[in-house]
Amino acid sequence: MSYQRIYRVVRRIPKGRVATYGQIASLAGLAGHARQVGYALHALPDGTIVPWHRVVNAAGRISTRAAPGGELVQRILLEKEGIRLDGRGRVPLDQLRWNPRVTVVHAE
Repeated sequence: MSYQRIYRVVRRIPKGRVATYGQIASLAGLAGHARQVGYALHALPDGTIVPWHRVVNAAGRISTRAAPGGELVQRILLEKEGIRLDGRGRVPLDQLRWNPRVTVVHAE
């Protein structure tokens, strides 16, 4: 299942770093399917160990959620890891984007 491939990639994002939805899709072998990454992260159960909060949109912003307060939760989790958003609500991707050594997670 592609969701498991997405989760494996997201688990690799180190503390204090972020990745974009599109980057995760590419690394999971699903290039061009950034929305699927969003759907997969939305499907995670409460209390998951998958660090979903480290995934931001292509502009470095926290994407809006259907449930009220979801954006605030993500911001708090990022700030606990030392990731600060600028005055426009963006993570400085040029400084904090994760650069993995392995580029693609293959299907099992």
